[in-house]
Amino acid sequence: MFELLLLCPEDRVEVFSDALDALDALSVSVEDADAQTPAEQALFGEPGMPPPKDGWQRSRIVALFAEQAQADEASALLQAQDFFDGCKLLGVRKVEDQDWVRLTQSQFAPVEITPDFWIVPTWHEVPAQARQTIRLDPGLAFGTGTHPTTRMCLRWIASHDVRGQRVLDYGCGSGILAIGAAKYGAKTIDAVDIDEAAVTSTELNAQANNASLNAGLPELAQGEYQTVLANILATPLKVLAPLLCAHVQAGGYLVLAGILERQAEELQQAYAPWLALDVADAEDGWILMTARKA
Repeated sequence: MFELLLLCPEDRVEVFSDALDALDALSVSVEDADAQTPAEQALFGEPGMPPPKDGWQRSRIVALFAEQAQADEASALLQAQDFFDGCKLLGVRKVEDQDWVRLTQSQFAPVEITPDFWIVPTWHEVPAQARQTIRLDPGLAFGTGTHPTTRMCLRWIASHDVRGQRVLDYGCGSGILAIGAAKYGAKTIDAVDIDEAAVTSTELNAQANNASLNAGLPELAQGEYQTVLANILATPLKVLAPLLCAHVQAGGYLVLAGILERQAEELQQAYAPWLALDVADAEDGWILMTARKA
């Protein structure tokens, strides 16, 4: 494998990406050329929405080719184009062969939720102190236990009595929260997502963990639940406020995550007509907000 590396401004990222795709690049990635420097820029976007920009003001493009001749030919062709003006060829380099599976696996270690509750990839031994575990590998859907929002939701489940409850995991991703509820004794669990890949992922992960739950598209969620979990992002959480609150039965809990600390007040205002949200946990700039229906 060989990498072709280019430096270009933001307004040329899309045309370079399209050209490299036409030149049979196996993959094309875009990085901030100023990463790890004071000039680094943060680009934020929400899942399912277009990114705010195609790239950074100084974008480094890395294209992967099977053969050096392909990378060299692509380099020559790109440099001859009008749009190359103001851009720079950083070079062509060989990518050393590695055990990519082992390398990828090494990046995912067991994740501690509480001292005795752990998320453990299938290729790892279960930590000796673990009394409760979820076996989960990185996959197509969001939620492997490494993100603070997921950990806070799981900590909430572990510290509250959900035994025998009817639980809804709205926006289930990998199904990790639904599986966590099952591990802690929830009786009936509905896990829903707008993404069919997430539904499939949830079903497979539930089977691997011997967790009994129902997974499906959002219309699967019917009636009221004693606990409603939603680890999404602030914008969809605001839109979903009336729907999620309607699913919480009297005396039941609403548990929301995917919220930044600075977004707490706007979430409280969005949910105020139905429930009074409070901050229940915080980690690395993210918060967990909960409410209990009277």
